[in-house]
Amino acid sequence: MRYENVCVEAVVHQLPPNVVTSEDIERQLAPVYDGLNLPFGRLELMTGIQERRFFDRGTLPGQISVKAANAAVEASGVPRAAFGALIHGSVCRDQMEPATAAGVHAGVGLPDDSLVMDVSNACLGLLNGMLVVADLIELGRIRAGVIVGTETGRGLVEGTIDSLLKDKSLTRKSIKSAFASLTIGSGSAAIVLCHSSLSRTRHNLVGGAFLSDTSQHALCAGGVETDVHGDSRPRMETDSEGLLRAGIALAERTWEKMKTEVSWSNEDVDRIFTHQVGKQHRTMLLEKLKLDPHLDFPTVERFGNTGAAALPMALAMGLEQNPPPAGARLALLGIGSGLNSVMLGITCGTGR
Repeated sequence: MRYENVCVEAVVHQLPPNVVTSEDIERQLAPVYDGLNLPFGRLELMTGIQERRFFDRGTLPGQISVKAANAAVEASGVPRAAFGALIHGSVCRDQMEPATAAGVHAGVGLPDDSLVMDVSNACLGLLNGMLVVADLIELGRIRAGVIVGTETGRGLVEGTIDSLLKDKSLTRKSIKSAFASLTIGSGSAAIVLCHSSLSRTRHNLVGGAFLSDTSQHALCAGGVETDVHGDSRPRMETDSEGLLRAGIALAERTWEKMKTEVSWSNEDVDRIFTHQVGKQHRTMLLEKLKLDPHLDFPTVERFGNTGAAALPMALAMGLEQNPPPAGARLALLGIGSGLNSVMLGITCGTGR
């Protein structure tokens, strides 16, 4: 998969205002910890996550996505009339129907002849959205598009805490499947892609690769079961160890495919942006791919696992805090439950 005419023109993020530490969560779970004789500090020790952030209660993903998409469009400098697509790519949506993208498109004020839709694929929705928009640009169907998504993890975390406190049958073994849910945070990101003729950054999306291992689709599953939990907050069951092993194995295969597709070697990579899950995942992933961890830009310690927004949030913050020089090569390494992996490469330009 190669692109000749697609540029990454803007990447922005929106951070929630409410900080919740891992210590705060464990304090709420004190009866469970005491009953199972679990050591306090376990959550941060195992994941590296010190805190995560939440939007105010009642905040809909689309409300924040309008802000993020508007900010990305403004930052890109691309005229709104040139946009031909808006894709909403987060796990969280305002409702089942219509697409959250519809309300965001209206709020951003993009042209009526835009492709407007949600793309949902666990933690890969925004990267999958980038593929759709990049293909449309490369084919000459559109000149620019914005991909946006907002994850609102408060309901999942608070619902999980409530379920654990009520479950009198919990054991040290059975609690493990809920542990990953406590790592979830909230956040938002938006990316503008455009045809190279419109680009000021000259940050070329050179291409990438994708692979799946859907035999492992049952390792992580979530949704709403009001008959089980008694409320409409989502819950998630995760085989964290199995997901870690299978995900990294798939990532290794995808990385080798991506390097072949874009004619890169490990030595060509200047910066890395990964899906943010936890410190163990990051360490094992970079070791398996034989990539220098100093090239990575970790954010999970401060924001937790923010789902499909995690990688683009890290990219936005990394580009903002340390703008890469011309010619720098950036690797985006995405993995999502299902299992799916998407990896993309960007070569940074001189701007104009």
